[in-house]
Amino acid sequence: MVTESSARERLEENGQEHVFRFWDRLTGPERAHLLAQVESIDFKLMNRLVAQWVTSEPPEERFDRIEPVPVIPKGGGGDAQEAWQAGEEALTQGRVGLLLVAGGQGTRLGFDGPKGAYPVGPITRKSIFAYHAEKIRNLERRYHCTLPWYIMVSDTNHEQTQTFFEKNHYFGLEPGNVVFFEQRMVPCVGQDGKFLLDQPGSLAMNPNGHGGVIPAVVDNGIARDARSRGVDTLSYFQVDNWAVKVADPLFIGYHVMRTARMSSKTHRKDKPREAVGVHCLCDGVYRVIEYTVLDLYPQLLETDSAGNLLHYAGSPAIHILDVGFIESLNANYDAFPWWRAHKKIPCLNERGERVEPREPNGYKFETFIFDALRFVTHDPVVLEIPRLGEYTPIKAYEGDNSVIAARESMRTLWGGWLESAGFPVRRDAEDKVAVDIEISPNFALCEHEFIERARGHVYDALSDIAIGPDGRIENR
Repeated sequence: MVTESSARERLEENGQEHVFRFWDRLTGPERAHLLAQVESIDFKLMNRLVAQWVTSEPPEERFDRIEPVPVIPKGGGGDAQEAWQAGEEALTQGRVGLLLVAGGQGTRLGFDGPKGAYPVGPITRKSIFAYHAEKIRNLERRYHCTLPWYIMVSDTNHEQTQTFFEKNHYFGLEPGNVVFFEQRMVPCVGQDGKFLLDQPGSLAMNPNGHGGVIPAVVDNGIARDARSRGVDTLSYFQVDNWAVKVADPLFIGYHVMRTARMSSKTHRKDKPREAVGVHCLCDGVYRVIEYTVLDLYPQLLETDSAGNLLHYAGSPAIHILDVGFIESLNANYDAFPWWRAHKKIPCLNERGERVEPREPNGYKFETFIFDALRFVTHDPVVLEIPRLGEYTPIKAYEGDNSVIAARESMRTLWGGWLESAGFPVRRDAEDKVAVDIEISPNFALCEHEFIERARGHVYDALSDIAIGPDGRIENR
């Protein structure tokens, strides 16, 4: 543990001595907390970020040539069956683990707790975590394997997330196969590059972005744990996408067959300015261009004569990464790109008064996992997916990418399954499914499996229906 004198010395050396401005009024635990924060800071990194992003304006990236990334079509190409078999073999051999990013809170959903604990199920109030866990149970049963689930949390929600799993008995999973680990936190800075204080004894800090999973996997022994289990392939996804296929045999198979180090899924953007990154090749280098900087690259907004986007490959943040690739990235993490966000950051002023800014007053720094793709040296593996049944992120309660939209996607997806199995479903005058429907992923992960397992059951969706893990109707 760093001492007061050594902490003061480090702060003074780096022009941040104001952090101890209120030291004399702090209690013992408050002082210990502040010292721990100071000890955790990578001052070399922070000085570089401030110099690059705050005290100077970095030059805009420009490319001579931006081309669409080659995409494997939905359902795979002519070698889809071979890829499927390769993916199933990897699962059966226990080579696959799951890497979930779940550091966010449900604030924008009006929910006080980790986003993954949000009760998205319209009937059962099942959480997003529960949906993911039920998919895992189905896959482990099907492939007679163990899928270790590595869950990256943040300092702000680690305890809440772990407690939520404990209260729910890990959703039927073996607790030893669910591993929580924290990502690093980085200080927020003011427009002068000085660290901001959130409290007299606490810096304003933020998680280092989903790209922070790279050092976190190494720092917390996740890579070592995976290797000890025989896992060399990690299926990466983010907690807010309730519909994600947590370990897709087809996707895994293409990754394995093509000896890829990192692979990605893509969906067709539904409009030029959809709020997702765009997969493309920039001067021959695989990149994802964030939607926030699309105006710098107007060619990414171009359409053909039929109005179709030329660069349609949106990024749903679904990847596969080899454990070895993560380790190599971490060994050279100084070269990994960082990004800034100009934000309204509540903080203390010089007199120790709490300020709730009305305009952006500082910067947060973060990394993005998709930037790892620029270090991929082979031809990219990019598999196109449909949105329905694979990509329905939950960012807010209503509107695009919302709880309301997610529940509508459940009705559409599962209503179609019921009808394909020969069961009646109530629809409205616009032919939309007019009742709430839930089908446990532990019972069926796809329409084909549902049709097979629904034999001998009697269902109707003329009113709300929730089908549980054993096929019986719940909460009706």
